[in-house]
Amino acid sequence: MPTLNKIRTALTRNRAHIPSNPSKSPTSPHSRTARAAPGPVDPGSTRLRAAITAFFAMDGFLFAGWVVRIPAIKAQTGAGAGTLGLALLGVSVGAVAFMMLTGRLCRRFGSHAVTVASGAALALSILLPPLARSATALGLVLLVFGAAYGSLNVAMNSAAVELIATLRRPVMSGFHAAFSLGGMVGAGLGGLVAARLSPFVHLLVLAVCGLLVTAVAGVALLRRRTGAGTPAAPPEERVERHSPAPERPRGSRVPGRTRRLVLVFGVIALCTAYGEGALADWGALHLSQDLAASPGLAAAGYAVFALAMTAGRLSGTVLVERFGAARALVAGGGTAAAGMLLGALAPTAWGACAGFAVAGLGLANIFPIAIARAGATGGPDGVAVASTIGYGGMLLGPPAIGFLAEVWGLPVALTTVALLAAVAALVAHLTRGAHRTEVARP
Repeated sequence: MPTLNKIRTALTRNRAHIPSNPSKSPTSPHSRTARAAPGPVDPGSTRLRAAITAFFAMDGFLFAGWVVRIPAIKAQTGAGAGTLGLALLGVSVGAVAFMMLTGRLCRRFGSHAVTVASGAALALSILLPPLARSATALGLVLLVFGAAYGSLNVAMNSAAVELIATLRRPVMSGFHAAFSLGGMVGAGLGGLVAARLSPFVHLLVLAVCGLLVTAVAGVALLRRRTGAGTPAAPPEERVERHSPAPERPRGSRVPGRTRRLVLVFGVIALCTAYGEGALADWGALHLSQDLAASPGLAAAGYAVFALAMTAGRLSGTVLVERFGAARALVAGGGTAAAGMLLGALAPTAWGACAGFAVAGLGLANIFPIAIARAGATGGPDGVAVASTIGYGGMLLGPPAIGFLAEVWGLPVALTTVALLAAVAALVAHLTRGAHRTEVARP
């Protein structure tokens, strides 16, 4: 009997280590709960992550410093709403035009070197807008500022995706949170000094800060030069797809169905970028012009929007892992639409600020999720196409808001942000199963 009991115990232990269905074991590539294991901790990668985070924060900080001074620079140039909209178009045109060129430069010289160069260019170009004395001159200098801004965005996002592929951890939301945090700090400080410093002195201080960050963080980037090409999709998207995407040979054509799905994700990203650009360029003006807010409160409007974006992006990874990317997109679009309706139509400045905060929470993760899903569907080509379409929202937003404001007023014009957010939610809902269907294809 003792021997028989020992045999039974041994069989029980062995059975406990044998999965009932090997194809559905936790480590199987067919498992629905498969996770990409994080790589070993590398001190060099930790420093690199901190450096890239600093560039994201600096980008948001400098851009917010510029947008909170738009009312003062508008008065300085004597531009009307429509003329200002055309001038602000320079930022978007310069950004979108240089995004394609920056992609080639990253392949030629590596994303790290291009990030450092673009960071320095952005810090210097922020000095140009307060020197303009006419709407035409403002539009021309904003072409330069927009080129530097777009170049830095493409380069640092490329560096971030490369690092994510190395770490095998979903840290992209943290980088975007740093951008939003930088925007919040830049807008908050801008509100404090708006009544005390001229636009030139204020932006001069920001330029010095940007150059210091570029010099310090750039050392870590230049010590770890990168090669050409765009890395694979982020780990968080591999989790949703349950298996890594097959590598596409360079120069191969993307299937038509995949290309159409990537375009859909690009449209979702565009709706988000439209809203972000509209609030950045017109939010402070709406508060000061339509709701008689003080310069400090007008600047605070963008600050609370940036704070809400930061909070939303810090929780973005958990949100996607808990509910899935499709549901997160739908919920985000609906939340942003409701918040922006309040922000545009509220009768008080404080009510509008509350609406901006809700809109920030809703918009926070739509763009990152859309770009990541495009990359998971179409690989590097998908990321490039969706990013270009998405950033096109910044090209469309400022002039569209300006022209509509001339006809119906700025509050009504800002409701188009709510409309596009609702469109993004609807498109995400209608295509919620298309992503998995495309991934399942051999």
